[in-house]
Amino acid sequence: MAQNTEKKYASMKGKRRASLTVTYIVLVLISIIWLLPFIGLILQSFRSFDPAVEPGQNGGMVSYIVPKTFSFDNYKFILSDQTNFPRWYLNTVIIAIFVSIGQTLNILGVSYALSKMRFKGRTLLMRFWLILGMFPGFLTMICLYFLLKQFGLTQAGAVPGLILVSIASSGMGYYVCKGYFDTIPKALDEAMMIDGASRARIFFTMTIPMSKPIIIYTALVAFMAPWCDYVFASYVAFGHDKSYNVAVGLQRWLVNADYQGYFTRFCAGGVLVAIPVTLLFMFLQKYYVEGVTGGAVKG
Repeated sequence: MAQNTEKKYASMKGKRRASLTVTYIVLVLISIIWLLPFIGLILQSFRSFDPAVEPGQNGGMVSYIVPKTFSFDNYKFILSDQTNFPRWYLNTVIIAIFVSIGQTLNILGVSYALSKMRFKGRTLLMRFWLILGMFPGFLTMICLYFLLKQFGLTQAGAVPGLILVSIASSGMGYYVCKGYFDTIPKALDEAMMIDGASRARIFFTMTIPMSKPIIIYTALVAFMAPWCDYVFASYVAFGHDKSYNVAVGLQRWLVNADYQGYFTRFCAGGVLVAIPVTLLFMFLQKYYVEGVTGGAVKG
């Protein structure tokens, strides 16, 4: 009896080990396929656009991934005074930081009110925002453009215009944050209210310190949106080179400049754009995951 049990256990252990081995092999293959374009982007960014260094090439696309000679020419070029890339990068950083702060504050306030307060029309408001959120934002692009144009917030004023638009409607993205606030026991709020604390004091001294994961999650998501924005940013800043963000500026290089000559420089710009976001996710990954899972508990 004992031998049969041991054999059965060994068989189950062997099957489990084989299953895990196959799973890991598949995951490794998927990771390689997923990482290959990024590795190619990084390697091509170190390929020189000087024909004297890279014979027969001028910064265009080639049939090989690993450069014959490594060079920092592309990074030196895009960071020099010959391009507006530093200005585009600064515009993107300014927009992303202000939008991240503004959206986080807005979403936290709206989420707390909908989670902890009960007022007339609360359910109707939540349903209305839910239905409104089903319509794509592209439907409002023309209307928003002419509205911003009336206040001088297009082209030369595109940066503050993009910040304003991104923050103005951010309260509708309360879903995940409200779900996280719902997990905080209401008894804590009631206990502080018995002690004479106001709603504002409860929010800032109790709720916010307990909500670090969701705050970081909200700030990261808000930071990513303008950092990767191309469609609306190109629409608002159309024709004004110094108001572009990096996504619009790099795309203009490939379309209006020389696709073959600017390919390696485009790759170098892509690497510089990816660095801040990659570092943020690496250092804040723990809180990001906690914020997602915590906010998904309740609706």
